[in-house]
Amino acid sequence: MGFFDNRSSAPATTNIIIVNVLVMIMTALNEPFMMEHFALFYPASPFFRPWQIITHMFMHGGIWHIFFNMYTLWIFGSVLERVWGWKKFLVFYFVTGLGAALLHMGVQAIEAQMYMAQIADNSLEAQTALHLLKVTPTVGASGAIYGVLIGFAMLYPDAVLTLIFPPVSLKAKWFVIIFAVIELMTGIFGVLGSVAHFAHLGGMLFGWLLILYWKKKGKLYQYRY
Repeated sequence: MGFFDNRSSAPATTNIIIVNVLVMIMTALNEPFMMEHFALFYPASPFFRPWQIITHMFMHGGIWHIFFNMYTLWIFGSVLERVWGWKKFLVFYFVTGLGAALLHMGVQAIEAQMYMAQIADNSLEAQTALHLLKVTPTVGASGAIYGVLIGFAMLYPDAVLTLIFPPVSLKAKWFVIIFAVIELMTGIFGVLGSVAHFAHLGGMLFGWLLILYWKKKGKLYQYRY
């Protein structure tokens, strides 16, 4: 139990949380400026800037959004960092976060093509939808957090986790599978449209692929990357 409880030697996890909190404070002070410049916009949007692919990972849409993301990062990210060391953990964190953004923008590109085809048929609804796609920002570390979750589940598949609500206990591997299925179904059927479901799946996908790569190369448990 000591390994899981002692998170004092997780500097990368701690500093990621600190940066997220500081950015949240800055956003509260000047939300229009922060959202326009540092949230992630669709590449065809006039608001898109290349650095947003990184900066959006440190922004959040509210107190509960940042609380649940950072709490999850603290619980599971600190464990992965103690196993891998801070450098390797940072590689994993950013690969999953960037992978999440990549899949999210890929799905947006597909949606944009569909809207453009409908616009060619004089669809006013498609024009509105395409405009919203271009001006709606994406924020949050959730893609990387989902990557951290699958990383934990792959290293400790039989660790039993208990949700606060509902109070359900399952092995980590089953929790992750359930989360993945929920995100896939809600993404496909458009449930909770304000949530970037495919970004979450992207984080899980790239986390899974990176761990498989490290396993194949025999580098999964090496501290140095």
